[in-house]
Amino acid sequence: MSLPLSGPRRSRLSAAAQLILLLLVALAMLVPLLWLVSTSLKGPAEDIFTSPPALWPSQPSFEAYRRLFSDNPIGTYLLNSTIVSALAVLANVLFCSLAAYPLARMNFRGRGLVLALVVATILIPFQVVMIPLYLLMVQIGLRNTLWALIIPQAATAFGIFLLRQSFLGVPVELEEAARCDGCTPVGEWWNVMIPAARADLITLAMFVFIGTWSDFLWPLVILDEPELYTLPLGLQQLASSFSLDWRLVAAGAVISILPVLAVFIGLQRYILPSAAGDAVKG
Repeated sequence: MSLPLSGPRRSRLSAAAQLILLLLVALAMLVPLLWLVSTSLKGPAEDIFTSPPALWPSQPSFEAYRRLFSDNPIGTYLLNSTIVSALAVLANVLFCSLAAYPLARMNFRGRGLVLALVVATILIPFQVVMIPLYLLMVQIGLRNTLWALIIPQAATAFGIFLLRQSFLGVPVELEEAARCDGCTPVGEWWNVMIPAARADLITLAMFVFIGTWSDFLWPLVILDEPELYTLPLGLQQLASSFSLDWRLVAAGAVISILPVLAVFIGLQRYILPSAAGDAVKG
């Protein structure tokens, strides 16, 4: 007759089962990425459609990357995407935090209605506002400019709501202490709210960067000049109606993923649930 598992042993087995499950899920998520990298490293004479598929190239080569940069203006695409994404992040952090502060801390008539209207805009698909936004950009002379990509991303309803919820969690005593020290509302926003919401600000910055960096539809609509193309739009040019080199496409996809991975790895250690502590230290 087998004895029932004790509490600590059952807990260890449960933790081990959860770890194995997470490893399997992580492996399933990594396989497509590994396949992409493998395809980009396969040599010109190597068959990329072997059966069974070969995950590791038998003749590794960087020829696809060399051709990607020598035959295509990838540097220009990378620069355009970097400028647009960086300015969109800075604008979101600034404008969303400025809009979220009064919605969280100031009492004024219609505050609930304003918040409801802001949140309701999240439900509106971009395709609905795309044509009016295009006509607006044409009328103000911003079509075929990088500003036409930056301005629509300068503030988001999601960012305002996220930071508003973050500001609500800041203790009122911190504001009162800042007010006693002579801080104006702008000073309270800068010296108390911004340090307290550091984790949420970084989270917002990551979301905006990833969304702007990978955006394809709006640049396709608003840009005609190839020298203004962002990276997703430029990589689309690699697949033509007459030729398609999957090694080249895979190399371009790997290049487009690397900045996103770098941003995530570099910023993830700052995403900590330490709102009040950051404000006190600031």
